[in-house]
Amino acid sequence: PYRDVMNAATMLGQSKTAVQAEIDSAQELVDFLRFGVDYANQVYQIQPESMKNVWNRLDYRPLDGFVLAISPFNFTAIGGNLPAAPAMMGNVVVWKPATTSILANYYFMRILEEAGLPKGVINFVPSRGSQVSEVVLTDPRMSGFHFTGSTSTFQTIWKTVGENIASYKSYPRLIGETGGKDFVFAHETAQVDKLVASLVRGAFEYQGQKCSAASRAYIPASLWEEVKAGLVEETAKLKVGDVRDFRNFMGAVIDKAAFDSITSYIDYAAASEEAEIIAGGTYNDSVGYFVQPTIIVTKNPNFKTMVEEIFGPVLTIYVYENDKLEETLEAVDTASMYALTGSIFAQDRGAILHLERRLSGAAGNFYINDKPTGAMINQQPFGGSRGSGTNDKAGSVFNMIRWTSPRVIKENFAPTAEVAYPFMDAE
Repeated sequence: PYRDVMNAATMLGQSKTAVQAEIDSAQELVDFLRFGVDYANQVYQIQPESMKNVWNRLDYRPLDGFVLAISPFNFTAIGGNLPAAPAMMGNVVVWKPATTSILANYYFMRILEEAGLPKGVINFVPSRGSQVSEVVLTDPRMSGFHFTGSTSTFQTIWKTVGENIASYKSYPRLIGETGGKDFVFAHETAQVDKLVASLVRGAFEYQGQKCSAASRAYIPASLWEEVKAGLVEETAKLKVGDVRDFRNFMGAVIDKAAFDSITSYIDYAAASEEAEIIAGGTYNDSVGYFVQPTIIVTKNPNFKTMVEEIFGPVLTIYVYENDKLEETLEAVDTASMYALTGSIFAQDRGAILHLERRLSGAAGNFYINDKPTGAMINQQPFGGSRGSGTNDKAGSVFNMIRWTSPRVIKENFAPTAEVAYPFMDAE
């Protein structure tokens, strides 16, 4: 029954469709827990060499203090993993869930307790962000911070930790996955129908409220008219409304602040001479914070909606001339401060290899002929660099090992009784 409860809570609290809720609060959350145990075991298997009469071993201790986990609204699975991963490695955790996802997170906490989690290991503390900053972040016993959320919030927290660094018992581990301005780059050999489907799904599933959502796309002029027709046609088919109606592809965005922010970008594009809205562009908050899936085409590769994270159902497209490939790749790599996810579409193997190398620093999760969303535990460990986080790869052994403080132990079974070294007897 808890599967249904978690799905319902995620649908109700976060406005996810049934499919998106099932993928998140049931499947991915379970995968985080199941594979997390395996990753912990992989950590324990990392041991040094031992020689004759000497046993060397690594003792994987928890951090010297507690871990603070601050989770986002958009994924119940991430909300569960942020406190669970450090706890699996023996740490005590203070967990502050997002105020807009408390219901699903509360039920997950109940599941943990019913499963036998001892009291005090994970401490579920719904609260305002300022309360955490004032009390928990400055506590001398804070030894680790596990975060998913906005880049600005993570930077503020990092600054707070830096200002208080002399007061901590140990240097806190800061692990964060933050924002993204995720791209789709189409080569002239891309398959148009596959590209269109991936753009629509990648940009508009869960209202674009994924840090991995396709938010900017680069389409060659030779394919543009066909791609444009496909995008307009497919986007027009998307239904937006109550997530209890399974015919709806999208629900509402999370709250008024998000609605106001997203619609301000749409209004900006509508008023700009550098942009044209070719699909959507409308919104209504009379019965819910509903934003229609919106596609913007711009003449400027550095247009505001090509650079800034929007976190909503807005895709901006730049159409590049086929002979301007290298200049456009430079724009992909440098236009945004983020480097979380990105994807390329091409059928030419040489082009794929070139794009993969040229954009090696542009995304921590890089997809070829696929949308930039949908990373799966144990298949595509998730995380990015630059302004997108510390790239410690949630759902992997790389993340789990960060929650340990290894102690090296050497046991000598044949200790010497001599003080002098053999060379000292030389004439």
